[in-house]
Amino acid sequence: MPTTNIMMNRVISPVNIEERQGLDLRSGDTVRVWQKIVEKGKTRLQAFEGLVLASKHGKEAGATFTVRRMSSGMGVEKIFPLYSPVIDKIEVVKRSKVRRAKLYHIREKATKEISRQMRNIRMAKEVEGIVSEEEAK
Repeated sequence: MPTTNIMMNRVISPVNIEERQGLDLRSGDTVRVWQKIVEKGKTRLQAFEGLVLASKHGKEAGATFTVRRMSSGMGVEKIFPLYSPVIDKIEVVKRSKVRRAKLYHIREKATKEISRQMRNIRMAKEVEGIVSEEEAK
C-alpha cells in the first residue's frame, strides 16, 4: 500500500482572512479603505473614505461591500470585494445606528439635496442681478 500525503484544507492567500472576518462591517459605518494602486511600476496606497451602503454575502469568499462618498459635489460609489488582495486595510472611522440593511435610499436623498442647493444658488444669483440692475439706475 503506497503512502500518500494528505493535505489539510488550507487556503494560501496574500490577505489576512481572520482579520477581515473580524471586521464586522455594517451598513451605516463610515470606513476608510486603503487600496494598492500600481503606477509606472511603483505601488502606492490611496484612501477611499465613505459610507457603507450595503454589505452582501456575509463572510463568505465572494463577500462585497459598497462604499459611497461625495467627491467634488458628485456621488461616487465603489464595490469592494472583502477579501481582495488589492485592499491593504480597512478602517472603521465611525459607526452609525441605522434601521435598514441596505441604504440605497441615500442616493435619492443626496440628489434631492444637491438640486435644492442648486435652486438656492440660482435664486441668489437672480436676486443679485435684480439688486445690481437697481444700483445701475
